[in-house]
Amino acid sequence: QVQLVESGGGLVQPGGSLRLSCAASRFTFSIYAMSWYRQAPGKERELVATISSAGGSTNYADSVKGRFTISRDSAKNTLYLQMNSLKPEDTAVYYCNARRGAKYDYWGQGTQVTVSS
Repeated sequence: QVQLVESGGGLVQPGGSLRLSCAASRFTFSIYAMSWYRQAPGKERELVATISSAGGSTNYADSVKGRFTISRDSAKNTLYLQMNSLKPEDTAVYYCNARRGAKYDYWGQGTQVTVSS
């Protein structure tokens, strides 16, 4: 079955950086749009960034524009999220998502990011 495994989360000070990775397997990674979502305690899950299947198009939530960069490596079947200038409000569980149309929608288990001094 489809697997999406996130890694790279942790505790970082405000202003610091982290790079999240999502290793994908058991599906054709290159034909899926990929996204990062996050969910903070007591809040709904929100879309952080999306990248098209070919990688030519990206979109970001206003709250992360200019600080986060989504990318993908189809040779490694891996999705990335480079997070710079982290703020306490970026604290959340970050989830990797793979989607193709309305029928194919897969999620990872999440990785915790905590921004605190």
